[in-house]
Amino acid sequence: MLVIPIIVVIIILASIRQINEYERGILFLCGKFKKILGPGWHVILPIFFSCKKVDIRTKTVDVPEQEAITKDNVSIKINAVLYYKIFDASKSVLAVQNFNYAVSQLAQTTMRNIVGSVSLDELLSEREKLSVEICKIVDKETDPWGIKVENVELKDVALPEEMKRVIAKVAEAEREKQAVITKASGEVEASNNLAEAAKILSSAPGALHLRTLSTLNDLSSDQSNTIIFAVPIEGLEALKGFADKSKQ
Repeated sequence: MLVIPIIVVIIILASIRQINEYERGILFLCGKFKKILGPGWHVILPIFFSCKKVDIRTKTVDVPEQEAITKDNVSIKINAVLYYKIFDASKSVLAVQNFNYAVSQLAQTTMRNIVGSVSLDELLSEREKLSVEICKIVDKETDPWGIKVENVELKDVALPEEMKRVIAKVAEAEREKQAVITKASGEVEASNNLAEAAKILSSAPGALHLRTLSTLNDLSSDQSNTIIFAVPIEGLEALKGFADKSKQ
C-alpha cells in the first residue's frame, strides 16, 4: 500500500522546477502556451505540461567583421557589439526560433546597409551617430520578438592600406596648409605692429634717434658683434645739399 504514495511523492518531486530571479518560464499545456512563470519553485506535471526557461538578463552579441562598401565606393571592414535584453519572454519563444541568432543576423544586415548609405568621412567622424541609427533600426525590428536593443557600438573600422596612405597624405597636406596660414597671419600681425611702431616714432621728435642709440647700446654689450650704423636717407640728402652749396 505504501508503493502508491511513494510513487506520487517521487512524481511530485520530479515535477518541481526552479526558476531563478533572472529567468522566466514559458509554460505549455499539451503544446499550447499557457502562461509565464515567475521566479520560484513550480510543480510542472510531466506529459501534460512542459516549461522552457528564458534568461531575461542583458545579453551581448559580438557582431562579426563585415565587409561593406561606403557611399563613395570605398571597401572597408567593420565590426560591432550589440546589447539587448528580453522584455517579453513569451514572444521571444513563440515569435522567433532562435532570437540570439536572429538578432545577430539583423544587426549584420543593418550595419552593412547603414555603412553603404554614408561616405567614408562620415563613417569615421560620425561613428556615434551611426551607432544610434543602427540601434534604432534593430530595436524597431526586434519589438515583435519581445526584445529591447539597449545599445550598439561600432568597435573598429578597418581600411585598405592604399586608403590609409591616401588619408595620411591628406592629413599632412592639411597640416602644411594650416602652417602656411599661421605663418602668413603672423607676418600680417608683425607688419601691422611695425607700421604702428613706425607711426609712433615718426610722430615724436627725437624718438627715432633715441631708438637708434638704444639699439647701439644693446649691440655694444657683446664684443663679438659687428656694429653697422645705418644713416637715414634724409641725413645723406642733407650732406649732399651742403656739398652742392660749398661748390657754388
